[in-house]
Order: sequence, then C-alpha cells, then structure tokens
Amino acid sequence: MSEPVALSRREQKERTRQAILDAALRQSGEVGFAQLSLRQVAKQAGVVPTAFYRHFDTMDDVGLALVEDCFQTLRRMIREAQKDPDTMANIIDASAEILVRAVKENQAHFAFVARERQSGSPVVREAIQRELELFISELAVVLARLPNVERWSGEDVAMAAGLFVRNMVYRAEQVVAMPEGRPDLEEEIKRKARREMRLIVLGFEQWES
Repeated sequence: MSEPVALSRREQKERTRQAILDAALRQSGEVGFAQLSLRQVAKQAGVVPTAFYRHFDTMDDVGLALVEDCFQTLRRMIREAQKDPDTMANIIDASAEILVRAVKENQAHFAFVARERQSGSPVVREAIQRELELFISELAVVLARLPNVERWSGEDVAMAAGLFVRNMVYRAEQVVAMPEGRPDLEEEIKRKARREMRLIVLGFEQWES
C-alpha cells in the first residue's frame, strides 16, 4: 500500500525541481542568470526557499542543471540520428537539419547557453566548456567511421570534430537570435552551415596525420 504514496512523492519532488529550473530559465532570459537570486527563482516557481534547498544548494547548481539539460537534448538527437542509415549516408545535410531543429525546439535552453558561454558565472562557463569538449569527443567517434578518417590519429580526428562543433555553436547562436517567422533566414543559416561543413570535409582526403 505504501508504494503508490512513495511514487507520488517522487513525482511531486520532480515537479518541484522542474518548476525551479523553468523559473530560472524564464527569468534568466529577462535579466541574465547572474542577476537572479534564490528567492526570486523560488517565488517564481511557487515554492518557499526551504523547498529550493531540497533540490539545489546554490544558484550555480541550478545553472549546471540547465546546461546539462540543454546538451542532453542535443546529444540525444545526434544519437538517434546515428541509428538512421540515411542520416549517416548524408551526414552534412542531416547535421544542419538536426541542429536547427534542436535549437528551435529548445530555444530557451540554447539561448541560456549562448548567453552564459561568454558572460555567465565561472562555474557555469566551465560547465558549458566541459560539455562542448564532451560533444567534440562523441562527434569524433562518429567521424572516425568516415572514409579517409579511419587512418588518422586520434588527435586529428578530435581536431576535425572541433571544427564541426565550433561551426555548430556559431550557427546555433544565429538560430537563437533569428526573429520568428523568417524561414528565409533559417534556410540561409542551414545553407551556410552545409557549405562550411563541406569545406571542412573536402580536406579529409588530402590530410595526413
């Protein structure tokens, strides 16, 4: 008889945690995450400060959770795309589409990362950098399967992955800043991303580690 009650408590705990994250995400878009106070976020989330402390020790912990949520979303979409043979056969076009779709579907999270990557607290900036480095490592595993790349050193595969990721970060920030109702701008961003990735790939055949 106690199991349904325990499940309900877990669900309530998760809802409270998510409410805090959602409140912080909304308010950070208005005033910047560094300007937020614990009490502001708790009030916006509809909880008392003591409830906040059941989930997070500091506002930096909230920022870390938001960074993790953003990159988990992108990482999940990339992993799902890898299961599709058509995607792997046309990885450049697919990557541009996936990136733009991920940013549009999670605009607030990516806007948070774009802002905090340069001007956030040191803890949050370092977390974003770690996530980007992890993303580069995971992309390197994918690139290592491509023709010509399998003979490269691990350092050079990671270098190529870094070029792709830096391009993706730049284009993702453009999507975040893109006004609504501008499909022409969206197509232009994807077109440029594809061209830049193709330029990188053109050098694969001639590169020697």
